Amino acid sequence: MQAHSLLPPGVSLPADCREAAAVLNRGCACVSVDHEALRHALEAGTDVLSHADLLASRPHLFSDTMVFVGEAHLARMAELIDAIEGIVALPAWRERVLAWAPESARHTPRAASVFFGYDFHLGDDGPQLIEINTNAGGGLLGARLLRAQRACCGSLAGRIAAPEEIEAAFVDMFREEWRLARGAETPLRRIAIVDEAPQAQYMAPEFALFRRLFLAAGIDAVIADPRELSLADGRLHCQGAPVDLVYNRLTDFALDAPENAALRAAWLADAAVITPHPQAHALYADKRNLVLLTDPDWLNAIGVDASTRALLLGSIPRTLEVRPETAEEFWRSRRQWFFKPAAGFGSRAAYRGEKLTKRVFEEIARGGYIAQALVPPSERRLLVDGVEQDLKLDLRNYVYRGAVQLVLARLYQGQTTNFRTPGGGFAAVFSVPCQGEKKVCA
Repeated sequence: MQAHSLLPPGVSLPADCREAAAVLNRGCACVSVDHEALRHALEAGTDVLSHADLLASRPHLFSDTMVFVGEAHLARMAELIDAIEGIVALPAWRERVLAWAPESARHTPRAASVFFGYDFHLGDDGPQLIEINTNAGGGLLGARLLRAQRACCGSLAGRIAAPEEIEAAFVDMFREEWRLARGAETPLRRIAIVDEAPQAQYMAPEFALFRRLFLAAGIDAVIADPRELSLADGRLHCQGAPVDLVYNRLTDFALDAPENAALRAAWLADAAVITPHPQAHALYADKRNLVLLTDPDWLNAIGVDASTRALLLGSIPRTLEVRPETAEEFWRSRRQWFFKPAAGFGSRAAYRGEKLTKRVFEEIARGGYIAQALVPPSERRLLVDGVEQDLKLDLRNYVYRGAVQLVLARLYQGQTTNFRTPGGGFAAVFSVPCQGEKKVCA
């Protein structure tokens, strides 16, 4: 292991774990990934995934370092997630957000939806929720990355989530989706992992890992394009056999595209358990929902108590809908805002205000966008080819039914996460305890 302290020898960490994590992220540039262990974690039990090929085709998927986060910040994120879960359960919330949702989202299933992703920046006022996703990728890749972590910064090593427990929780999550929808008596026999042209997707290696994880748990699994699905005799079929559950990785959240017709029909007929599903996206991930979550008057009107309102307003950047009549004011103050399409995903068609051209803003001003108060991301200092660099970071919480299963960091340069930055990519998160002083890279 290489560990390089960029702090003077003997410098102690602050007792406050939040400040200590920031000091470590600036001052302890360590290489924590054991690539031989990562190769074994990715390749064990399969001949379809090669560590060497993965690095060649996706050189910036994994970062070689870890990110330090104070336990207080981790607890704050979990508290906010729990609060949002409670608000989404309110009848007034469902009525409001489903009113603008696509038709397919109004079908109510029993399944809860897997792999919610709550993405945060660490701002001056603590964790700030940037967005919620309902088909968050990278969870299993991150669990395998945890298997390859070596000691980093001496005595602080070891406070990383147990990857075996996380992977078991992922399997249990899919079994729970099946139980919610079909009961405990009927076994879950076959899962289809579905995405458009799955082998061409950037996250295709994760699909292979999930298939292997399901097979090891005694569940048959296939990876398929939605065009391979068909509905017959009240059952969804794929590659010549019935499918019990679809792990849906599509970004057509409403299942409106013609190529997704069979999956949409199965969803509306409950012919298979679809997870994540259109209603989950409408209830959680439509970015207009962030407007409601930062509107104190509306929150008060639907019965959200004062302490929860304070938590929301202190942990979610102010978010407003962009409308033609407010466009001129947004253009004048554009440097204060980040603009995102309400139904978008990832970083597609998202713009930092200071980077906007007038032509692009005119398209935004027509509607369909939200403006979120800009919260610059925190940074992680690391060595890239022996040169110190500061990379931006965000934190993704993988969540099921309000419970955080895993937190990963994503390191990058540029406007948004991109997996194109040398030294960047997914990074393990190290929890810094809030108790006493500890030496940096002791």
